[in-house]
Amino acid sequence: MKTLFILMVLLISGMALMAQTSGFKNITLTLPTVALLDIHPAGTITMNFSAPTEAGNPLGNPTSNNAKWLNYTSAVAVGNTRTITASVNQVIPGINIRLQAGAAAGSGGGARGTSAGLVTLSTTPATIISGIGGAYTGDGINNGHQLTLSLVPGTYANIIAQSYSVTITYTISGL
Repeated sequence: MKTLFILMVLLISGMALMAQTSGFKNITLTLPTVALLDIHPAGTITMNFSAPTEAGNPLGNPTSNNAKWLNYTSAVAVGNTRTITASVNQVIPGINIRLQAGAAAGSGGGARGTSAGLVTLSTTPATIISGIGGAYTGDGINNGHQLTLSLVPGTYANIIAQSYSVTITYTISGL
């Protein structure tokens, strides 16, 4: 009886193994290249120099502004990286416009870029972040790279007392 039971178990086990099959199906998918950026929160930054209260003293520099955050999403081809540059539409005579992107912060992930440190802006694009791979920064304030903008006199002889409206253009590029 014991032999018959073992024989039946082996026979049933063999049938179960022979009943298994496998197959495959090819799928095709495309991962697009992506290069998107924006600045949060929206709105204009106002910065004003203050007049000295004593003859012989310099202008008072405006307080640096760090209210803006740069967000981006990037998907790149193998071996490629992206950079973000910044430039201004005009140079203010005698004044240096400086920008620094902080280290990546917040809820993002991937190969987020590295800040170039403090950069003086001109009409020629200057790299502010480099080494961006497949990455996203998260959206909105407290995500991405905090931007610190400052104004300092450059050449006093070139300063002209008037109001200026300057546009900073940010560009993400690379493959």
